[in-house]
Amino acid sequence: MKTKPKLRIAAAALAAALTVPALTSCDAISTAMDCANTAVAIADSVGDLQQAVSNAGNSIQDTQNALDQIDTNLKKIKDTTGNADLGKAVDSMSTAVKNVRTAVNNGDTTPDVKPIADAATEISKVCTPG
Repeated sequence: MKTKPKLRIAAAALAAALTVPALTSCDAISTAMDCANTAVAIADSVGDLQQAVSNAGNSIQDTQNALDQIDTNLKKIKDTTGNADLGKAVDSMSTAVKNVRTAVNNGDTTPDVKPIADAATEISKVCTPG
């Protein structure tokens, strides 16, 4: 009779040991998917920004709207990540967005958006698992 409680404890310990990695794995996959989806949204916004800058004569507001969308996506990542590398990439992109926004506000109709594109590439690298 004393062996049954030991078996139950062993079975419970085994179940817990098998469950924790599975939960950790799912959490990591979920985080990676969220990160990747947001990175895609940022890449799309950067594309919109590049389009707006190339058509700057048409509407500076398009450039501002693209910058606003990038800021929104960066905030989503910043609020949900604990990853130091991703945090650095987001900070780098935020700085690049501020610089472009300042240039546009100062009348530059063709600001250099390459630092934003570079930072978006870095975010994509950080968000790509493996």
